[in-house]
Amino acid sequence: MNSTRSLIHPRDEIMQTMDRIYRYRMTTTSGGNLSIRDENGDVWISPARVDKGNLTRADVVRVLSDGSIDGLHRPSSEFPFHRAIYEARPDIRAIVHAHPVALVAFSICRETPNTKLFHQAHSVCGNLGFAPYACPGSEQLGANIAATFAQGADSVILENHGVVVGGDSLAHAFQRFEAFEFAGKTLVKAGQLGDVRYLTDSQLNQAAQRSVDFESFDPPVATATERELRRQLCLFIRRGCRQRLLISTEGSFSARVDRESFLITPTRCDRELLDVEDLVLVDGEKREAGKLASRAANAHQAIYQRHPNVHAIVFAHPVNATAFSVTDSNFDVRTIPESYVFLRDVKRVPYGVQYRSDGKIADYLSVESPAAMLENDGVIVTGSNVLDVFDRLEVLESTAEAVINAKAIGNVVAMDDNVIEELRSAFNL
Repeated sequence: MNSTRSLIHPRDEIMQTMDRIYRYRMTTTSGGNLSIRDENGDVWISPARVDKGNLTRADVVRVLSDGSIDGLHRPSSEFPFHRAIYEARPDIRAIVHAHPVALVAFSICRETPNTKLFHQAHSVCGNLGFAPYACPGSEQLGANIAATFAQGADSVILENHGVVVGGDSLAHAFQRFEAFEFAGKTLVKAGQLGDVRYLTDSQLNQAAQRSVDFESFDPPVATATERELRRQLCLFIRRGCRQRLLISTEGSFSARVDRESFLITPTRCDRELLDVEDLVLVDGEKREAGKLASRAANAHQAIYQRHPNVHAIVFAHPVNATAFSVTDSNFDVRTIPESYVFLRDVKRVPYGVQYRSDGKIADYLSVESPAAMLENDGVIVTGSNVLDVFDRLEVLESTAEAVINAKAIGNVVAMDDNVIEELRSAFNL
């Protein structure tokens, strides 16, 4: 992710980011701290002993380059390691430290998650590291962490403690932190299903090198239909992020405007913060001027062209469904009636099909198979409108989570053929 010129004051940026981390349950009331190093070398940091779930902009502390403090509170007790990281890595401008459950689990097992589960997590998280234990708040902890960052690490597991992530902006650091935790959660879930499949360097490069070659154009005045679709997409993308069906750097969502055009999420933009103006109109081989469409736009277009009944599409990475995508465990929707009625038969798509320009991804979807599992890349869900797609995505993820949980109880028993035939008859499937 490339940094952009931020016009948000450090106090507000720290307050807003901490609210998001706490709301996502990726830290506790007393745990975690955020900081930003500004252009003067001053460090803005969250305070010590202040409720993280109710942080205000006035609570944020500034530690000046001469060591003096400006603020209502003392800076976080972990300030020494923030300062040490900044001294070791001049390129780092912001730091996130927290105790998200999955990464804490890795820290107490003294392991680091392998982010080669899927290309975006591996790309976003950067270089990984592990820092040996020292007492929280101590100079020794700062030295241990800074040494790991000095070796080129960007996302660091702290032994028996948590995680520290650095970035060239607080938005960048947050995205790395969120993607790192997502990879950790996916590994924990996938480990309950079977052997985890990791991507090779050539497979990672296949995803990284894809491109979208649409010419730019100035679209006409937006119709009421387009405006409504923009509103719906933003609402459901934001809801998806808050329900952890999507994360800020993962996935794409689109809606058909007419036979030749559709709206789609942009690339390299935080999904939860998207506004109606950020969405990109694609019309044939052209895309709205001044915007970059998602790199999945070609796959969306191929599906719309092949399936006139499809009016909305989402590529997403909800944790439990993604756990199935990184293993060979069979995802059987014949578990409860809702799962079968909404999802029918979920096919498995071999890795990389969605990145190709031949449109083959459309072969794996139909009225009978509105959703598919993408090997090492989450899921794809189609539907008749934005709400329909979102509903199916929720059902798919809930089903995946229920099946994973059921494996801790006993054998998963699918509904038999007689029940399936009854459902097909009752719901005209």
